[in-house]
Amino acid sequence: MTIMSVTTAAFTDQRPGTSGLRKKVTVFQQAHYLENFVQSTFNALGNIEGITLVIGGDGRFYNEQAIQTILKMAAANGVAKAIVGQNGLLSTPAASCVIRKYNAFGGIILSASHNPAGPDGDFGIKYNIGNGGPAPENITEAIFQQSQVISEYLTIDNDDISLSTVGSQTLAGMAVEIIDPVSDYAELMAGLFNFTAIKALLAEADFGICFDAMHAITGPYAKQILENQLGAAAGSVINGIPLTDFGQGHPDPNLTYAKELVEVMFSTDAPTLGAASDGDGDRNMIIGANFFVTPSDSLAIMAANAHLIPAYKNGLSGIARSMPTSQAADRVAEHLGIESHETPTGWKFFGNLLDADRATLCGEESFGTGSNHIREKDGLWAVLFWLNILAERKQSVAEIVQQHWQKFGRNYYTRHDYEAIDSQIAKDLMSELENKLPTLTGQTLAGQTISYADNFSYTDPVDNSVSSNQGIRIGFGNGDRIIFRLSGTGTQGATLRVYIESYQDDSDKQQQDTQQTLAELIQVADDLADITKRTGRTTPTVIT
Repeated sequence: MTIMSVTTAAFTDQRPGTSGLRKKVTVFQQAHYLENFVQSTFNALGNIEGITLVIGGDGRFYNEQAIQTILKMAAANGVAKAIVGQNGLLSTPAASCVIRKYNAFGGIILSASHNPAGPDGDFGIKYNIGNGGPAPENITEAIFQQSQVISEYLTIDNDDISLSTVGSQTLAGMAVEIIDPVSDYAELMAGLFNFTAIKALLAEADFGICFDAMHAITGPYAKQILENQLGAAAGSVINGIPLTDFGQGHPDPNLTYAKELVEVMFSTDAPTLGAASDGDGDRNMIIGANFFVTPSDSLAIMAANAHLIPAYKNGLSGIARSMPTSQAADRVAEHLGIESHETPTGWKFFGNLLDADRATLCGEESFGTGSNHIREKDGLWAVLFWLNILAERKQSVAEIVQQHWQKFGRNYYTRHDYEAIDSQIAKDLMSELENKLPTLTGQTLAGQTISYADNFSYTDPVDNSVSSNQGIRIGFGNGDRIIFRLSGTGTQGATLRVYIESYQDDSDKQQQDTQQTLAELIQVADDLADITKRTGRTTPTVIT
């Protein structure tokens, strides 16, 4: 093996966020750009000689080329073994599963999640640690610091290896194991859920399911588990072939971008359950026949019914939700007498709670739900969870949700996304809004008194680490909330997310239209942040 030391120059913009580093494909295709980030990661980890590393991605454009580069660099840096998904494919939850099952040191996941793909689309890379979860802030910061001073990277001068055949091979002395990307994950799912009951449900003549894989990574997983193992009718999985450009779609499972699924589920002959997942397979959308389930409600309902699931029949240690997620899950936790946690957005914040057994179920309002079975959110797992609930309760999705509201009350909830705003305008908007915070407490808006106004700060209950400036919160005395955040998941401009929530425990007032119910608070949010005035936008890009 000939190890080459390639002279390079540091980049100044390689700061990985909560979801890793995301840029346009053309940025990653720059000379040395990907290599700089990979070597910075290896440097930040210290001595990696002899370790096992898991590598895979969501199949988007540039996925296989990037993996070949990473493999050569891993061999040059002394990695002993690389476990790679066939054809370079591994969903993010499957990668977490594989890291944990084979006790790997960590993994490199190639994905830009729900962002569009293709030659002009987005690409991403992140490092996951040995528990299978995203790298915590101390590691991402170390990677960034290394990227500021890097002057060389190590690689080898070898031909590319084949990623298409399952089995063992070597690359300059490093063992490379190409694995079926689905089998380990499918085995894990079969151990969590009552597949016998789900199979019987799917065999019922009046039960139907439509799963939209959005031409992204979950297609092979859903076809194998839902259709081949559980017996869902052929064609139940739509858009199931992963494409490098995701069929020129936007693989974000929401009411705007999962248009084909929405049309199916809001039709006169809609199937019982509809679901979708995103680019890398870690998000989910749940829809009943003519009935949308918000991600916040989904988390709460899953927690309230967890005792019906074999893996969770002995109870939950706690429930964790991201701060912008509605407070519906908190009421379930209180009812169950277990811990509830409010964390910043970003799945890595759940890792400590899961490892310390302070939480069993976790969820984010951005269509992400998961549990202690891995250390990532998991789209198909959530769908199987709902199928298991439906198999046990023998009710429709709408009936289950409405009965939950009657018992716990309803958190009317919406998220308004303003995408691709000029970055400076977005920063100025948030800065001016934060300047207003000291004067807001005690004011009365829309007939309600503001009880607190702050920029959310989180102290981890396990390691006491502090994460500040995690989103502006405006809370009212009756529990209603307005939250403002800038999202770090896009690659063009900034995305402003506005979350509005109002609690209703009167069952006679739980069937109203969400946007109409929240109309006053939506207007208050616009007025407080001067959204229309500053951005020129009169409507959000996406409403969920």
